[in-house]
Amino acid sequence: MAWLQLTLEATHSNSEQLSELLSQAGAASVTLQDAHDEPIFEPPPGSTPLWKELLLTGLFEADVPIESVLHFIKSNYGELPSYTLNPLEDKDWVRAWMDDFKPMLFGQRVWICPSWHTPPDPDAINIMLDPGLAFGTGTHPTTSLCLQWLDQNFQKSPFKTAVDVIDYGCGSGILGIAANLLGASQVYAVDLDPQALLATQANAEKNHVEARMHTFSVTEFKRQYQTLQCPLLLANILAGPLVDLAAMLASHVSPKGNIVLSGILAEQAETVSTAYQPWFTIDDITQEGDWVRIAGTKL
Repeated sequence: MAWLQLTLEATHSNSEQLSELLSQAGAASVTLQDAHDEPIFEPPPGSTPLWKELLLTGLFEADVPIESVLHFIKSNYGELPSYTLNPLEDKDWVRAWMDDFKPMLFGQRVWICPSWHTPPDPDAINIMLDPGLAFGTGTHPTTSLCLQWLDQNFQKSPFKTAVDVIDYGCGSGILGIAANLLGASQVYAVDLDPQALLATQANAEKNHVEARMHTFSVTEFKRQYQTLQCPLLLANILAGPLVDLAAMLASHVSPKGNIVLSGILAEQAETVSTAYQPWFTIDDITQEGDWVRIAGTKL
């Protein structure tokens, strides 16, 4: 089936009304897009932030009388916002989506492979992982930076012998799975989001490490493992929570153990580093794009 995209220019104040009008006019879907690449990081709890200027796109069947749709919007809104019309190619969207995800190499030996691809190097560390609802497929620099650290450091002492690892904010489970496949003995995967815990469990099973991957909500982990310390803690979350949780995360790292922090914008690196310096020597700050990874050793 062919489609037609009607895109309206909108603002924060009128986007809800225009979205509703597009739906009432028969749009099969309505999407909101930032008009000026204005990122929103760490919104306050409970808020639903929108960009100041937006593009609202209604998807209509190609044979819909689009002049009638425009007249309906104008009659109910009072004026017709600036708009564009574009035909949408009819193609196999599932196949097109799958084609966007190809095996990716991190460091020298860690590959992330979608399930529909054959691993390029059967002898490497191959993590079979499909895009899903939980964060972490390797495409974002924050995940990439952590995978690179794991690849580099699991070839060194003390990681040459099996160690326990905490993955705080596990998302899809990608970092914990990588640690397991690289030789970790047990991984404690923690997340606020129940969907992330389900994704971690499913991905652990897909990669045959479910026996060594233990998932916990934040509340469960706090109740059961308040005094647990491990030689390595990974936390790929956001700068604000990392600062707020510094003392708690530090308490779960063994003396001389390592902490790896990500989800941090370059301009936030100094603030996060300062928050962890009472407990850690900061060994390394590595940047990829706008994002950084901070690694430290427990004093």
